[in-house]
Formats: sequence, structure tokens, C-alpha cells
Amino acid sequence: MNYTIQASQRTPALIIYLIDISASMNMLMEDRRRIDVVYEALSLAIRQMVFRSTKGNRLTPRYRIAILAYSDDVYDLLNGIKGIDEIAAIGSLPDLTPKRFSDSAKAFLQAEKILQSEIPNMQDCPAPLVCHMTDGVSTGDDPEPIARRIMSMSVPDGNVLVENIFISDHLMNQPITEPRRWKGILTDTSLEDEHARKLKMMSSVLPESYREMLLEADYQLSPGALMMLPGTCSELVSIGFQMSAATPVR
Repeated sequence: MNYTIQASQRTPALIIYLIDISASMNMLMEDRRRIDVVYEALSLAIRQMVFRSTKGNRLTPRYRIAILAYSDDVYDLLNGIKGIDEIAAIGSLPDLTPKRFSDSAKAFLQAEKILQSEIPNMQDCPAPLVCHMTDGVSTGDDPEPIARRIMSMSVPDGNVLVENIFISDHLMNQPITEPRRWKGILTDTSLEDEHARKLKMMSSVLPESYREMLLEADYQLSPGALMMLPGTCSELVSIGFQMSAATPVR
């Protein structure tokens, strides 16, 4: 499993975003609502995908994206999977409006359904990635068994990757003062929060090819780091969304 197939027009990368829009996403982070920090970080990651997909004045659809926002229910913000060229043509992402609860199991189930229908046609493509962003404990069923099933699905390039961005102030015992120098969460990193420990069990190891793409952007994550970001500041949230789009490209 080497995660070396590059995202191209013929072999586009599939990224499924699961975005928690529970009421707590109205809470502030650095004087802005958490939901606005997330919206901006996701928009930036999509702009980077547009940039990586542009040759001259031609935009080649080397990424395909689904965005599922979830609260008590799951809302498919793009109405299915859209190519990066279609998203660029729309201009901006649909608004994210916080609602009440956060049933992440429902969101993971919907991601699993999408993958079940997509994977048979993705045998030459980069391994798909599910990027889950949350700021708290899930209400509803346990999402971990579903995440584990997703992580056991595969294409020849490797198993499906699951990444978690957890917006929380009490995750690590030491604050991360320099996000660009941070080495990442490793399998033996101890986490203060029970929910964080659960998300850690649901996070894939960062493929080396992704790590190299992030190194080029000057992020120093160490080999073996997990695809889990403690969103304690807007820059770490942004790194999380950039990580989701770090599929190798030429």
C-alpha cells in the first residue's frame, strides 16, 4: 500500500468531507465563530486544489469532492460528487449554518455508501480520503465501527484514508505554539480527552507521499504521524484541510 498514484484528469482523487455543524460550532475561536474558521480553511483547501489542477488557462478535474454537513441529519451540500472544475465554476461553497446535535455515525454511514458505489470505478485512482471535522462528542450511534469499515476498504493504491480535525482546547497536555514546527500526533501520543482518543483510533497514518507534499508547504510532520489535527487554532484547522488535499500531483 504505497499511496503513490497521482491525481490526474484520468485518475482523479476523491475526497469526502464530513463537517460537524452542531450548535457548538457557533462558539468563538480567535474572535471568529468556529464554523467561519472551518469554512475559510475548507475554501482555502479547495482553492489550492483548483491551483494544482490548472495548467495554463485550463482547469483539469483532477479532484472530485463531496461535502456532507451533519447535525441531527446529513446535508449533502453539493448534491453528490462534483469535479473541482464544477466547484470552481460555482465560485463559492454553500453556507454552513450550525444546527443542533452532531450525529457523526450518520455522516460516516453516508460516506460509506458513497465509497461503496464509487470504489469499483476507482481502481486506477489515488486511494479515496474521508476528512471529518468535529468539535465535540457525537450524539447518536458510535461512529468508530463504521470508520473502521471505511478504513478497511481499498483500491490498489492503498486503503481508504480517514482524517479527523478535532476543534478543541483541551486535547493535548501542551499547547502547540508553532503549528509549522509541530511534529503531529503519533500512535503513542497521549491525549487528554476521551473523545479525542476515540478519534485517534479512527485516524489513518499519514502516507509518506502526503507528508512530502506538506513538507513542500513547510509543515514539519514526522514520519508515522496520524491524520489527526487538534484544531486549537485556525492555522491547525487550515493544515488539516490542506492535509486532506495533499494527494500527490506532478
